[in-house]
Amino acid sequence: MKIVNGLVYGEDYKFSQKDVYTKGEFFDDSSDDGVEIDALGDYVIPGLIDVHVHGCHNSDFCDATYESINDFLSYEAAAGVTSICPTTMTVPEDKLLNVAKVTGEYFKKLTEDEAAIKAHQKEATFLGINMEGPFISPEKKGSQELSDIKLPDVSFVRKMQELSGDKICMVDIAPEREGAMDFIKELADEIVISIAHTGADYDTALKAMELGAIHVTHLFNAMSPYHHREPGVVGATIDHKDTMAELITDGVHHHPTVDRTTFAMLGEDRVVLISDSMRATGMPDGEYELGGHKVFVKGRKAVLSDGTIAASVSNLYDCMVTCIKDIKVPIENAVRAATINAARSVKMDRMFGSISKGKFADALIIDRETYKLRKVILRGKVLT
Repeated sequence: MKIVNGLVYGEDYKFSQKDVYTKGEFFDDSSDDGVEIDALGDYVIPGLIDVHVHGCHNSDFCDATYESINDFLSYEAAAGVTSICPTTMTVPEDKLLNVAKVTGEYFKKLTEDEAAIKAHQKEATFLGINMEGPFISPEKKGSQELSDIKLPDVSFVRKMQELSGDKICMVDIAPEREGAMDFIKELADEIVISIAHTGADYDTALKAMELGAIHVTHLFNAMSPYHHREPGVVGATIDHKDTMAELITDGVHHHPTVDRTTFAMLGEDRVVLISDSMRATGMPDGEYELGGHKVFVKGRKAVLSDGTIAASVSNLYDCMVTCIKDIKVPIENAVRAATINAARSVKMDRMFGSISKGKFADALIIDRETYKLRKVILRGKVLT
């Protein structure tokens, strides 16, 4: 495939007029299949990568069925999110273990089941599981279930790894919890450890980062506030230059100034846009479920019965557009945060995140004026 007449987002994080080539599933420096797509002067960017996404289209990853995973991945691909880390909640242990088991079965189907292989042609790439919980703080649980919270447990994670076929790529943790620092020491070289749902002070958070927990889950949300005398996790994130931080830019979770300020504080190379979306994403207003809790959705806002903001109901593409149009982050920075930064944050940037020879050929053509998604190229093929 050859994509011509596009403004292409390059490895220098800038747009330039050039052609893009694919061979098979990968980007290349030439093409021989005779297929040509005219981008008509619009933007050509890498496929988006969502490292924190619970569900969409009335499917939730914790439903733990092949059908729900297939629906989940298909919706995301059609929305321009070509790679994801499906994310669990703090739910009972047996339910988490079943999620891992079904994940292992999903990947097995991709090697031996013709129907699954065919369906995969329209599915986002399943990069690995993000475990948001159960190793979190009861005081900062948000929409997570209190009774299912547990202390950090390396053996449980290893059991999840075994059942899933080594597909756990990230585990969230509150570093102030008993055993958390030993947990980080044990697993930081194997799995991305993210600080999340935490009341940790600055010193505790910084110690966790120095031990290897160099990712922060939805910065500002479900954590102690950034105070001028008690800077907490946010302050530690600013100071620890190897730490990357997720940001929900759905226009609901933060004031726009907070998001703009975060890019200024951390720099454009450390912010990772996420959706944190739930099953109501892509669905009409109404009542839904998240982690065993009732969630009420109206417009772009999802809340628990007590009014607490729950997860997002915006997919990552819409979050990126909100970041550009409403929050006023330069498009170059917003695209970077939703693509290569996300890939780097889960150590998947060797094959994902940029339009580069040898990487999977995931790309989007988007309208230069309206940012409307025009076309999705998924692993070298136009998604229809």
